[in-house]
Amino acid sequence: MMTTVRELYRECGIGQVHAESDYFCLIRKLVSLRNEQGEVWQRFIDQTYNLIQDEIENNPGQPIRRVKFGTSGWRGVLGKDLFVRSVSQVTAAIVSLYEELETDSALVPFLGVASLAEARQRGCVLGFDNRFGGVTLAAAVAEVLRQNNFVVHYAGESATGVLSAALLELNGAFSINLTPSHNPLEYGGFKYNAADAGPAASELTDQITMRACEIIATETSVLDPQICLSDPAERNDLQPFDSFSCWRNLVRSNVAGHGLALNEILEKFTERADLCVAVDSVHGSSRLHLPELLATGGERFIHLRSEPDVTFGGVAPEPSSVNMQGVMAALAGRAEPLKLGAIIDPDGDRIRFCDGNVEISMNQFGAMAYHFLHEIKGKNGMVAKTVATSNMANGLARAFGEDVYEPRVGFKEFKPVIGQALVCFEESDGITVIGHTPEKDAYIGLLLAVDMVQTLGINLGEYLRQIEEEFGACYPDRDGVEVSLRGGELLACLASLQKHAAGTDLRVGEKIQRIVEVIDIDGRKMILDDGSWLMIRPSGTEPKVRFYVEGRTAEQSRALVASARELLAEIGLL
Repeated sequence: MMTTVRELYRECGIGQVHAESDYFCLIRKLVSLRNEQGEVWQRFIDQTYNLIQDEIENNPGQPIRRVKFGTSGWRGVLGKDLFVRSVSQVTAAIVSLYEELETDSALVPFLGVASLAEARQRGCVLGFDNRFGGVTLAAAVAEVLRQNNFVVHYAGESATGVLSAALLELNGAFSINLTPSHNPLEYGGFKYNAADAGPAASELTDQITMRACEIIATETSVLDPQICLSDPAERNDLQPFDSFSCWRNLVRSNVAGHGLALNEILEKFTERADLCVAVDSVHGSSRLHLPELLATGGERFIHLRSEPDVTFGGVAPEPSSVNMQGVMAALAGRAEPLKLGAIIDPDGDRIRFCDGNVEISMNQFGAMAYHFLHEIKGKNGMVAKTVATSNMANGLARAFGEDVYEPRVGFKEFKPVIGQALVCFEESDGITVIGHTPEKDAYIGLLLAVDMVQTLGINLGEYLRQIEEEFGACYPDRDGVEVSLRGGELLACLASLQKHAAGTDLRVGEKIQRIVEVIDIDGRKMILDDGSWLMIRPSGTEPKVRFYVEGRTAEQSRALVASARELLAEIGLL
């Protein structure tokens, strides 16, 4: 074993200098060995994480990659990009936004507070997901905020949607959530929401990015190196609270808006023996809340990957078809006629469903949710979905005589219609409903799915089939490729696609189709003459170019994926 470990150290460049050591390369190899040969390898994983912990605490330098807030916060590699010094500097940049209120009120509409004094008094809701180093990074954030006289409402480990609900329930000024969402195990992240509890507007994140980069460039230290960053739970100057209680309170208080009667839904789940629910937490923060939410189902609630594991067992911790297989298998052997399965990402803001036979992505579930609230619950109103999301909801809205709001990718783009749209959703498995938070929330999606199945008495796959029979079927798909180009170079390369304009032809499989419309608010979405489409855009969170397609048949959807790859090859990205 020691010979193997020494060889792995050599392969991953592990040495005396943190900056030159690829610890997560080593972690991945050790996790693979643990999966193959057992827990005997765990001690080496723990030893490697001790090295990462030291780097997180003591890295004196700058992030390898420039700090940048994308569609959902700042993300980077733990120890290399996110560490005590860099996270405290970004927190100081946020503090400076509120300090500016003393002399300039331009940011008031975006911050949602009128003064520095108000922001300090209302305070920050602070939490993190299950990622390694969460407690340490939260301690750094808490220390900067307390040094600047901000109240800190400390949640500890929690979920994104839950913290958003807590921000509203506690009337906080803002929240900081240390999470990279569904990114791989080496990533850390930093999400900032202003007082409205939704993802911060670009007017704020652009300012945070600029100010943080200035602080980092001048190598300003905002924490005394001698300060001991103790566990926030042990500090007596923070205000700990139960974040999940806040979530439940918010759902109950807004039942008139969304019609999801939490207590009644859970009571039905307790009483009826014909429904089994299986949820995979992929070792993430939802493992803390789901037993409390669904425990009334007894053994009819199956909780998968509910143990803490910062390595996620070596898998990409995202709601995906690959990760859904465990849920499918768990439901396959159940006798209950009604089956509901779901997989939730580490910070609980993304969810994907199945019924044991049929997998249902958010492209479909978001439209189903709109149909359920509009037609079954009797709610009137528009639907909101991002431009990369299936047009299935568009067809429903046309039939209902309702509007569709279709912004660029990013949940913060829904801000103009929060409180108006019955459902806001995006193809990357995020959803919220009217009367709930303006942040995507897997738990509200799960509650909605349970209500659907219990109210209609059918599985989700059957409900989807009924909707498709009445309104027509859509076949969405997506994929992505890693690229080496960044920033302006990548955008210039993608600009080469402009020659595929409205009125030009595109080969899809064996057929030549006409492009009838191009939507370029976020990348390039090319709509074809039969209503099918393909879209290409750079990722806002990873070094990737993503493409999305939707055919009128499954075969056409596969052909559109091939066409998207051909377009990327044409401009030199494949």
